[in-house]
Amino acid sequence: MSLLEQTISIIKPELNQEAFAKAKQRLQDQAKPPGSLGIMEDIGARLAAIKGTIDVHLTNKQIITCAGDHGVVEEGVSAFPAEVTPQMVFNFVGGGASVNIIGRHAGARVKAADIGVNYDFDPVLPIFHKKVKHGTDNFTKGPAMTREEAVKSIEAGIEIVNELHAQTPVDLLGTGDMGIGNTTPSTAIIAAFSGLPVERLTGRGTGVDDKGLAKKIAAIQKGLEINRPDPKDPLDVLAKVGGLEIGGLAGLVIGAAAKGIPVVCDGLISTAGALIACELAPAAKNYLFASHKSVEIGHKYMYDRLGLEPLIDLKFRLGEGTGAAVCMALLDLATRILADIKTFEEVSVSNKQHYSSHAS
Repeated sequence: MSLLEQTISIIKPELNQEAFAKAKQRLQDQAKPPGSLGIMEDIGARLAAIKGTIDVHLTNKQIITCAGDHGVVEEGVSAFPAEVTPQMVFNFVGGGASVNIIGRHAGARVKAADIGVNYDFDPVLPIFHKKVKHGTDNFTKGPAMTREEAVKSIEAGIEIVNELHAQTPVDLLGTGDMGIGNTTPSTAIIAAFSGLPVERLTGRGTGVDDKGLAKKIAAIQKGLEINRPDPKDPLDVLAKVGGLEIGGLAGLVIGAAAKGIPVVCDGLISTAGALIACELAPAAKNYLFASHKSVEIGHKYMYDRLGLEPLIDLKFRLGEGTGAAVCMALLDLATRILADIKTFEEVSVSNKQHYSSHAS
């Protein structure tokens, strides 16, 4: 049995229903109108079900930013050159990127992972060295990678979770990406699964002009026509039109689910990885939280397929794990809402029924 198969097999199909029921009851009994804190209450109950306790503490928060390059950049689909991918990896290491700053504010550690960057990093660089190959092939001319490479990219993400958890158990994992051109394969992935017209799903990525957008749409359409990815086979979709870092992101979700770790996925690319993960292992969705609604058009359709609702909409279109970092603070808050807001009985508030019926 491969690492991927083995990891999928140990994901629990259901969360802790007893803890979930206790959480829902406590939220109902708290000294406030039932449901008045909306989605935050739902988050708290889900985290209780994942962790098996009402008093959840998300002490060790980790963001992994998976990096990879893309052969389809040759088609003029990005406003930035491929050389930016390794440059940004160095920026992550130096602590100067957007995700570093936002992650620091959220109390999360950030670490980059090389899954498929077209650059040879020094082995001593403090990143996860998990390179499968030096970038994908141009999917307008054939598959982005082989099926074996797709599996290896997913297993790279699983290995990262296993290594992290072996050092210090992870309480909350955030997923992020870096890879010039990677909104193109991400859009191709949701197009392959949904069957929706490419032009309806394709956004401007790093900010391409109308001519660049037309090139991007044409490249995705050509890739789908040439490779004919099978929507019933997630590995085929990933191999034909996906990305190495997208595979790594899928592995993070699967690996975390197997360890019982809640995952906050970032924007379009991270959600493409989460989509691959949940197509392979539907039970992994139980551990998944959608951070934000990206400006990228295709993001909504990914969430529709996953049945997830994003927590915030800040008009982000960056990636890196920035949206996941912002929402880690919300998940932290949800745990305290559940555990620390007193019940009517605990504070001896009288006339609970009247308060619950009339307060707003």
